[in-house]
Amino acid sequence: MTEHALATGPETGHPQAVRAPRRRRSATLITGGVLVGVIAALAVVSFFWLPYSLDDTSGTRLAGPGASHLLGTDKLGRDLLSQVMIGARIALESGLGAVAIGGVLGVAVGLAAGFAQRWLDDTFSAFLDVLIAFPTLLLAMLVVAARSASLGSAIVAIGLAMTAVVARLTRILVKRVLAQDYITASRTSGTSWFRVVTGHVLPNIWPTLAVNLALQFGLAVLAEASLSFLGLGAPPPNASWGRMLQEAQATVSIAPYGAIAPGVLLVALVVGVNLVADGLRDALDPTRRRTA
Repeated sequence: MTEHALATGPETGHPQAVRAPRRRRSATLITGGVLVGVIAALAVVSFFWLPYSLDDTSGTRLAGPGASHLLGTDKLGRDLLSQVMIGARIALESGLGAVAIGGVLGVAVGLAAGFAQRWLDDTFSAFLDVLIAFPTLLLAMLVVAARSASLGSAIVAIGLAMTAVVARLTRILVKRVLAQDYITASRTSGTSWFRVVTGHVLPNIWPTLAVNLALQFGLAVLAEASLSFLGLGAPPPNASWGRMLQEAQATVSIAPYGAIAPGVLLVALVVGVNLVADGLRDALDPTRRRTA
């Protein structure tokens, strides 16, 4: 029996076996998209409507979920659902902002290192290794401390810390592409370096970069929550999930809802982004598509 028959013959059951990996990959991407989409919807709605103002303390303190407060209230009587919705907005803003900063700077530095001469490339590599070895959260804390605690400072700090990781990956990918024979042929035919970058390098490295930036988004959300937990994120009355967890730790034994709500959403967002990254990797990797 031929290989084609083995793959498509109705008596073997192979079509189901061939389609199963593709269905699993689609399910991964869809599940991640749903998790991220729900949280994104909360963030978008928060721009137009909130159950209560963030400075409204008229509720009963540490009340459980009910008709007037669907997720309950905190120790000051503030509505937890309103805080969670604002926290979703802050989480997405911090993740997108940090990825934008880290992506632009990282790709620029990585391209420069990939095309640089040997001595300059070694200098870039050594500098990036030092930055990567430096703890990300500590670097972010130093930047935030220097610029004062705010959401903007946290985003800039996380984005700068992310730059080294993206730059190192970009440099490796650029070196790999430049070593290909078609790059040599392109240069021999008179193609400019600008055309080489835009026509060959970037199209070949963007799938891997896209997956990595999706993963970095989840790390940025966790970093912002950590900074807010330490009091170095968005100041009150902004309700970052990290700040909500910090404020709820003293009353978690008698009113756990204040910690459960932001904690579950934080985990859901990070898991969702990682599932989306896995789905993107499967969709963008040509070797995986051939085996599907």
